[in-house]
Amino acid sequence: MPVNLKPPAAADLLPVAGVALGVAAAGVRKANRRDLLLVRLEEGAAVAGVFTRNRFCAAPVSVCREHLKGGAIRALVVNTGVANAGTGEPGLAAARATCAAAARLVGCAPEQVLPFSTGVIMEPLPLAPIEAGLPACAADLREDNWAAAAEAIMTTDTCPKAASARVRLGGATATVTGIAKGAGMIRPDMATMLGFVATDAAVAPALLERLAREAADASFNCITVDGDTSTNDAFVLIASCRAGNPAIEDAAGEDYAALRRGVIEVAARLAQAIVRDGEGATKFIAIAVEGGRDAAECRAAGYAIAHSPLVKTAFFASDPNLGRILAAIGNAGIGDLDAARVRLWLGDVLVAEGGGRAASYREEDGARVMQQEEITVRVDLGHGAAQATLWTCDLSYDYVRINADYRS
Repeated sequence: MPVNLKPPAAADLLPVAGVALGVAAAGVRKANRRDLLLVRLEEGAAVAGVFTRNRFCAAPVSVCREHLKGGAIRALVVNTGVANAGTGEPGLAAARATCAAAARLVGCAPEQVLPFSTGVIMEPLPLAPIEAGLPACAADLREDNWAAAAEAIMTTDTCPKAASARVRLGGATATVTGIAKGAGMIRPDMATMLGFVATDAAVAPALLERLAREAADASFNCITVDGDTSTNDAFVLIASCRAGNPAIEDAAGEDYAALRRGVIEVAARLAQAIVRDGEGATKFIAIAVEGGRDAAECRAAGYAIAHSPLVKTAFFASDPNLGRILAAIGNAGIGDLDAARVRLWLGDVLVAEGGGRAASYREEDGARVMQQEEITVRVDLGHGAAQATLWTCDLSYDYVRINADYRS
């Protein structure tokens, strides 16, 4: 069960003018489930993307990168079940064929379509069910179809993930709505996750690319479930330019700052939903690191904690075996770290300072915090003013079961 996460109500997801979504049960890998999504963008939309840095990136990631260089994107196609990764030239051909099939339905060039896949790696993408299912997606296209779209992109997710926000831009009101999927193989750069956020705000394409990077760094690049970077990760930001606001062309302006807050709010809610729905998760853990020389140093300490199987299993057991956290910090690669200056809190409880257990710490206080479903770990590195916050979950028996049974 996800940690304090409920499926989004369709009524709470705001339509974005100029962005229509349609879904179908195509049977890509399993029958009788929605597994195919088509997104149609009206002319004039701007699109930017951030993708995995995994050198074995999936065929659709390579094709997306190619097509984004060409400009005007008119459609997105997303299939679940098969990742089309580790598939060589046939995988690239299949991704391009998917684009061609969608382009015929939308009325655009294949190079104006972005393909996305998620699922099992190193299996060939079955083109026949995708091509057969796309007309049903096209018949289902609606601007208020975000809830169905969130369900259609799920794999091992137990709960669809979607969020909306409104933003005031001068005299106009802009909408931001997004969906995401992901529960395992989650580690930044990007984090297997897919995220799609759309706004009707008018934004210059160059600024949209900047905003996509900033939003990813503040959300999807702050999460980890198991430390594994996927081959297929992608975050796409769409601006349909239909809100009626003067086009945002200056990153120093108030409108850019307002839109940035709205996009990051939606992206962060989606990113945290991925962690709350982490495979087998029973605890949602925020790791706040301060006192570093720069944000990268704080993140290094945070990820050392978040990726430690010993730390994660202790959280699952509600066992305040907190020396494991100190050991993880010490193994973070911060060469000049002074252990005597590091302080560690679990929730509101000071656990360690001066190189060891805090004089005020009591085992029963640590045990009380460890029983909670949502826990904050706070670390002060003691040699700077930078800070960073990451989100992760515990590691349970079910994580092993889910991934052992993944292909069955």
